[in-house]
Amino acid sequence: MTPSPRTHQSEVVVDGLRFGEGPRWHEGRLWFSDMHEGVVLAMTPAGELETICTVPGEPSGLGWLPDGRLLVVSMQDRKLLRQEADGELVVHADLGSLARFHCNDMVVAEDGTAWVGNFGFDLHARAPFRSTELIRVDPNGHATIAAEELGFPNGTAITPDGRTLIIAESFAGQLSAFDIEADRSLSRRRVWAKLPEGRVPDGICLDAEGGIWVASPMGDVCLRVLEGGEVTDVVELDRGAFACMLGDDDRRTLYICTAGDSDPAKSHARSGRIERVRVTAAGVGRP
Repeated sequence: MTPSPRTHQSEVVVDGLRFGEGPRWHEGRLWFSDMHEGVVLAMTPAGELETICTVPGEPSGLGWLPDGRLLVVSMQDRKLLRQEADGELVVHADLGSLARFHCNDMVVAEDGTAWVGNFGFDLHARAPFRSTELIRVDPNGHATIAAEELGFPNGTAITPDGRTLIIAESFAGQLSAFDIEADRSLSRRRVWAKLPEGRVPDGICLDAEGGIWVASPMGDVCLRVLEGGEVTDVVELDRGAFACMLGDDDRRTLYICTAGDSDPAKSHARSGRIERVRVTAAGVGRP
């Protein structure tokens, strides 16, 4: 008999955001995008915020090249931007000819290879669902299609050995896995875990015991899932969970981006928060 999931309650670290997304633990701080505010922020564990850059096209996924330069997805103009040493943002890759609609989350591998998802259709205008592609951007900025027929490719992670990419297919209700080949191509697609009915996988992060934390805006929860689908832990929230990241010095604090709604038209209510809870297993892999 499968044991009941452990339940956790979070604490609010920062509120008053429009919509937090793409949290990453980097150099002792939580970096994230306030998507509808158009800024990338870095937050200390005490909740002190610094604006890193402004992205008028709405920032989402974040990552870093091996030399430390920041990569940030600019959603509306479907570009991957790179922040130079002087703070200037330049185009690292133009994805307009490859992405069907607005770009979204991203993971960046140790060698600087980025995998970028996109909506595939106009979600907030209630357009009909369309499957879409995952785009690979090589460290030199060359972009190509890495995988096709994905159901809203969203949060993405890479295992510590660099050999497996796991992606949340939000509209398929599942986490899917691919092998990463030596030439950076993806192969052996399979279902890593189906989520429970009524849960939608958004942002994800890996832990050292083989679990994946999954933010689900449906049901107002963040779940810890094992390969095959067993849910071991649930963080219960009072609003939607859209992304998560394990951070702090021991990587055992789960930070969660929450909000009342993801619709840009409703983000002026500033219901966005960064919440956190202490957990047992430390974060590993990427992001």
